Amino acid sequence: MIDIHALISAGESETVELKQSPGEMQEILETVGAFANATGGAIIIGVARTGGISGVTLGKNTLEALANSIQQQTDPKVFPVLSTTEINGKTVIGLQVSASPIKPVLVQGRGFKRIGRSNHMLSSSELTRLFFESWDVSWDAGPIAETTIADLQEESIRRFLRHAQRERNMIIDADAPIAEVLEKLELLYQKQLSRAAVLLFGKRPQKFLLSAEIRCARFKGTEPLHFIDMKVIEGNIIDQVPAAMDFIQRHISMSAEIVPTQLERLERWEYPLDALREAIINAACHRDYQDRGHVQIRIFDDRLEVWSPGLLPPEITLADLNQPHNSRPRNHRIARAFFLNGYIEHWGTGTLRMIQLCKEAGSPKPEFAEMSGCFVVTFRKSRIDKKYHKAAVPIERQQQIIDYIRKNGRITGQNYAQLIDISKRTANRDLATLVKKGILRQVGKGKFSYFEFA
Repeated sequence: MIDIHALISAGESETVELKQSPGEMQEILETVGAFANATGGAIIIGVARTGGISGVTLGKNTLEALANSIQQQTDPKVFPVLSTTEINGKTVIGLQVSASPIKPVLVQGRGFKRIGRSNHMLSSSELTRLFFESWDVSWDAGPIAETTIADLQEESIRRFLRHAQRERNMIIDADAPIAEVLEKLELLYQKQLSRAAVLLFGKRPQKFLLSAEIRCARFKGTEPLHFIDMKVIEGNIIDQVPAAMDFIQRHISMSAEIVPTQLERLERWEYPLDALREAIINAACHRDYQDRGHVQIRIFDDRLEVWSPGLLPPEITLADLNQPHNSRPRNHRIARAFFLNGYIEHWGTGTLRMIQLCKEAGSPKPEFAEMSGCFVVTFRKSRIDKKYHKAAVPIERQQQIIDYIRKNGRITGQNYAQLIDISKRTANRDLATLVKKGILRQVGKGKFSYFEFA
């Protein structure tokens, strides 16, 4: 039984609604549906939104009529628990709604969700997501009508099997009949090709799913106004990943130096490629394919963005992405295939891997955001990369200072002198120049001082 007094004192929230009278039936019904589609909640009738007690007049069948109206206008039916209590001599009704085991719950043919203290209609994609989650299946497991195995690229399937055997020791004969392979990979739905099968291995998935493409653009400047180059990448989503990386590598810079002490050529991209690849894989794997938008890669003078249609699952916040968190894959079959293929290591670690890769490369931490119905990952150029080429220190020496600090966290004048085989005086002059340019900062004084990134 709910504690009506406590709920009134707490006020309205995502799980509490206050209604002045049973006459507000339409809003009561919508709130019942919103609560049933989430984790449940309570509606208190006979209380103003300000908390003032107005009370209700109970007739012989008031509670029964209220319960019947809710049951008749919800699908699947919602059976609330009703109770009453007296407050200041006035009767107040408490209506408790539990989360429905079968979702979505429709009210007069429409679905609702709770955001803060108000109800909002569910979009068609949200309704679909609730349905699949309720039955423990995902959208990508459903069929695409009028497709056959002839719509798949056999070589892509064989190549996938070889990778899966090598990466995950998967035991499926690479020469087995295609129908048998699809059955074992759970990529069939009642003998029809699933959406996942077409996206993963289709000759041209865009014939059936128009939005299943990656759009890449290199823009002039820092705003998405004028593009220098653009490419639309189609084909199956496994092959889209290396194609997108090819486009990126054509439009970002790489520095290369010969290190005399190591006699080898060092190459370093202005963004860590493995982190970019992780972001693209996540976008292809976890995007909302019911959304008509496309995965987008936007390259600017100062940053690179990866846009993925669809927001984070309700159970995961942007803050969660910066720490260990549970995985809530939107597309179960695709996620499993990407794992078997070696594209993802463990579910729920993609953002942490991006953060770690950027840290190891000495690049700024990637930024995660939700904008315009999309999940966006932004990579920014290193402040060091922007400055060090302008300092009055030979590029080769700058590169070794920066690489040394990236690896060890700090450098001393003696470390630098030995590394480059120069005098201590020259080493201190180089380091002082980089401090003046704002690239490094000096910690401590005298022989105990060292230098780190500013």
